[in-house]
This record gives sequence, C-alpha cells and structure tokens, in this order.
Amino acid sequence: MHITQTPAKTGNRGAILAVLLTGQFMANIDTAVANIASPSIATDLHASEGAVGLVISGYVVAFAVLLITGARLGSSFGYRRTFLLGLAIFTVASLACGVAPDITTLIIARFVQGAGAALMVPQVLSGIQLHFQGRDRLKALGYFSIALSGGAVAGQLLGGVLIAANLFGTDWRPIFLVNVPIGIALAVAGRRLLPADQPGDRDRLDLVGVSVLSAAVLLVIVPLLLGSERGWPVWSWLCLLLSLPMLALFEYGERRTAVRGGRPLIARQVLGHRSVRAGLLAHACTSGTYFALLFVLAMYLQSGLHKGPAYSGFAMVVWVAAFGLAGPVLPRLRRGVRWMPVVGCLILAVGYLSVLGYLLLGGRTGPLLFALLGIGGLGLGISANTLIGAVTSTLPPQYAADLSGVVATNAQLAGALAVALAGSTYAALAQDPGRALAVVLAGFIVLTLVGARAAHRLVR
Repeated sequence: MHITQTPAKTGNRGAILAVLLTGQFMANIDTAVANIASPSIATDLHASEGAVGLVISGYVVAFAVLLITGARLGSSFGYRRTFLLGLAIFTVASLACGVAPDITTLIIARFVQGAGAALMVPQVLSGIQLHFQGRDRLKALGYFSIALSGGAVAGQLLGGVLIAANLFGTDWRPIFLVNVPIGIALAVAGRRLLPADQPGDRDRLDLVGVSVLSAAVLLVIVPLLLGSERGWPVWSWLCLLLSLPMLALFEYGERRTAVRGGRPLIARQVLGHRSVRAGLLAHACTSGTYFALLFVLAMYLQSGLHKGPAYSGFAMVVWVAAFGLAGPVLPRLRRGVRWMPVVGCLILAVGYLSVLGYLLLGGRTGPLLFALLGIGGLGLGISANTLIGAVTSTLPPQYAADLSGVVATNAQLAGALAVALAGSTYAALAQDPGRALAVVLAGFIVLTLVGARAAHRLVR
C-alpha cells in the first residue's frame, strides 16, 4: 500500500502554491542558465568544449532520468518530505557548483543538482492536484505553466545579466550561488507552510523497475542531447535502438509486478487510460516546439543575425507575457472551457504561421517579430494549462504522483527530441538563417496540428 493521497483542506493555499512554484521556477532557471555561461566557464576553468557540454547536459540528463523515480518517492514517503529533500540537495549542489575549483567538480555537482531537481519538481504538480480542485486548480495550473515557461526565459536573462555584472570578480559563479540564499529561505518557508504528509503504509520501492526505466530514459536522452551536435555518430543511433528493448523490458517487469499484486513504478491505470495518452501526445507536441523554439531562435538571432545574448533573451519576453495571460483568464470562462486544449493548439499553430509569413515576406527581426511570437505564447499558455488540467483530472487523487512524474518526463523527452530535430535541421540550412528558421517553423506548425488532433480526442 502506498501513502494515501487525498485532497487536503488547508487554510493558506496561496502560500503553499508560492512555495511549490518557487521550487519549480528555480529548477527551470538552472536548465537554461548554464547555456549563457558556457564561454565564461570554459575560459575560467580551462575546460574543453566537450567538458563544458557536460556541465550543460549533465543537469538535464539527471533531471530527465530521475523524474519518475522522484514522483514515486513522493507517493511512497510524502510529497512534502520529498520536496524538501530535493530542495536541500539542489541547494547544496548549487553551492558546490558556485565554488567548484575545476571542471570535473562542476560536472559532478551539476549531475547532483539535476538529481535534486528531479526529486523536487514532481512534487509541485502533486501538491497542486492534492490542494486545488475545479477552477482553483485551473488557476493554479496557470501559474504553474508560467513558472515553466518563464523560468526558461529568466534563465537566459539572469545568466546574461549576472555574468555581465561580474560581481566581485566572480564571473559566472553567481548564476549558481544565487540559488543558495533562495533555497535556504524556501526550505524554511516550506517547513512552515507545506501541510504535513498524511500517514500511511510505505511501499517498497521497485529498484529493478527504477534501474530499467532510468537506463531506458538515459539511452534516449543522451543521444538526443549530444548526438545532434556531434553529427549523429554511430553510438547515438545504437543508444536509441537499445532503448526500445529496454522499454519493452520495463513494460514486462511492470506487468509482472501488477499481476503479483505489487505496486508498479507507474500505476497501470495511468498509461492505460485513453484520455491520458491523448493528453500526453498533445502536450508533447506543443511543449516540444516551445523548447525547440528557445534553442533555434537563439541560434537565429545570435549566430545568424549576430545579436547579443541579452537581445536573444528579451525576444521571448512578449511570448512569456502572453503565455501568462492564460492563467487568470481561463478560470473566468463560463463556456467553451472543454474545448480550450484544442483552441490553444490552434492558436499556437497560428502564431508559428504568422512568424513564418513574416519571414517569407522579408522580415528578419524587430518588434513585429516579437509581437507575433506573443500569439504563440498565448496559444501555448492556453493549451498547456488546459491539457495538464484535463490529464490530471482524469484519474482519482491517489494517482497524483504517477501523473506528475509521467507529465514531467513526457515534456522533458519531447523537448529533447524537438531540440535535436529542429537544431539539426537549422544547422543544415544555417547559411541562410531566415530560410532555416522558416523550415523549422513549418515543422512546428505540423506538430501543433497533430497536437490539436490529439487534444480533440482528449476532450470529445
């Protein structure tokens, strides 16, 4: 038996949400912030390009591989306890990153930081599912989506500002050290404000299932992150091929555990539910294009048009602002809420189409490009809020942790796949930056329409 997860009655849900979303925001910032700092890290620590690449990818690898395990631990030991443990690991690892004397220490600390984030992040969505219902949940998910989208953009902006400031001659180190006081303050607030975990029997963690699933995700995420930038060497294709039998082995083990009356790592009811599968596909298609847009737009503006990192970061501010509009607007709607996942996907497609049209008409950059990106931001905000809301409302609260881990892992893998495909496509056409971005945008339009179709299956 696992710890019973039932909606808790709490007095100050706003404070609970603030604590959880701050943790989510911190984790998302650190996904992006090291990209901006990579040249400074290479120079300061006399590191090779490959070693600096591990500083960036090590965090994402550990994060993606351990998300479902983190969610499962939250189910077994309580989301509050697991959130605070993940926060502590993340904060200590951030300190280790900030004072790292060499590149090897920094790489190890980044892996540990990603593991801490993987423990912390699934508890955010679990907490929202446990403490918010109905329109309150939709509103909370709106703020959750802002933390997801805004954190990635804030990472680019914060990295550029802190490195340029060179506080006390510390160069890149403040991008990690800033997490330490925030993490300590958040830990104190979390201990005071997050409701105590409800008592219950603890499951025995399926270590074999954890190992097999972690290996399968690792075999997918590593070649997607590193293979494209290395020209897709043979090892990257071998890893992707090996992931298939590993996933089959995981599925076999999960079935055997369920037949024997044990608790699978992912409850069978989750991935076996038609609506959950449709929602995950739609969310993968839409969120994947967002992660890829961040990557490709930065290449277009910086490498193609020779703009600075700060300019590249500010290019997405309108997107994030429009994204944030969905949070307060959606709960106020009285009619048509059911179809909002489809509407959001279609608006996102229109946003990409408008930017594509701007490029085909000779536009390159400037305020109009940023404004058109805002259409896409609004569409993603609507689709992300309502898709996650629909998926997490499909099953009873005892599946909150399972859904949290699956939704988060699904988004990470979709993002890695989209970045790999879009990045490779852009790089192949990079001699003409406008044409390269236009081709990538055309692919985004196709994906968002596939997402709209999947969303239609979810809501009909």
